[in-house]
Amino acid sequence: MIGWYVHHHGYGHVARFLAVHPHLRTPVRAFSSLPRPAGLGAEVEWIALPDDADTVEHDDGTICDPREGDPTVRGSLHWAPHDHPGHRARLTRIASQSADLRAMVVDVSAEVVAFARLLGLRTLAVTQPGERTDAAHALAYDLADRILAPWAHGAVPVGALSTRTDRVVWTGGISRYDGRSSPDADAERSVLFLGRVLDDEVRREAEERLSAAGWRTRAVGHDPDSRIEDPWPLVTSHTVVVSAAGQNSVADLAAAGARAVVVAQDRPFDEQRHTACALHRWGLARVAPEDVDGAGIVALVEAAATDAPDWSQWQVAGAAERAAEAVEAMLP
Repeated sequence: MIGWYVHHHGYGHVARFLAVHPHLRTPVRAFSSLPRPAGLGAEVEWIALPDDADTVEHDDGTICDPREGDPTVRGSLHWAPHDHPGHRARLTRIASQSADLRAMVVDVSAEVVAFARLLGLRTLAVTQPGERTDAAHALAYDLADRILAPWAHGAVPVGALSTRTDRVVWTGGISRYDGRSSPDADAERSVLFLGRVLDDEVRREAEERLSAAGWRTRAVGHDPDSRIEDPWPLVTSHTVVVSAAGQNSVADLAAAGARAVVVAQDRPFDEQRHTACALHRWGLARVAPEDVDGAGIVALVEAAATDAPDWSQWQVAGAAERAAEAVEAMLP
């Protein structure tokens, strides 16, 4: 049995898990605060973990706000608050369900990497781009038996990995759409705004300007009412896609061979800014400045429409299989 910790912020970590786990030959037990994904096969165990970031009231009436409980341990960790029952309960649950595990994949948590290794588990730490030179990341990288970097080798330099390359596996971008066929192309001069990548005012201004210039536009995922389960037909049928620069978003763009404008979102450790720089450097997408306005988006869309990006450089084809191979290569 392989354990797999799925971080609960955003959809990217669970999307990566859903892409990789079908390629594993060993049964999987997943741990997460997220609800069990719809459609996940019954063969996968899903262990629900308690919340460790909410404010709680103890039996004696005292209030525990985890942000006030030295959660970073003076900068040594990312999240280990004093006195929080949810934090203790989630680690207790991981330990209680780990006796029969042969390895643990952690995507992502420095604390769970350390905890899994203290339990004696072979541990794989999934990493992400950005300036991850802090003490908590260093601890996780030092303790991990293997480090998985889900992008093409050389695309996004990460200084923290430079002294640990003997344990790093670069898989290429992992996309749930790898190998999926594309529908027939839509009409020319069409733009898809994918996710909440721009402020609403900027997006609406860009849509108005694009419409005036003869472009058809569509926006999905920018609010709960516009979310769709399967954006693949839209990503592959529009002339240009305007997207964030997260790892899963970029891998999906690569799988689609999309012409793209990316807008780096503000994320911890400047993850998306580093990825956007790599896309610019390799000529894979047009990169918008963070203060871009509607007119700027229009100019970038017009430029991107004539691009012919070589997305094979992002090495999406077979990346999920390579990740599964890296996990199972650790097993005794």
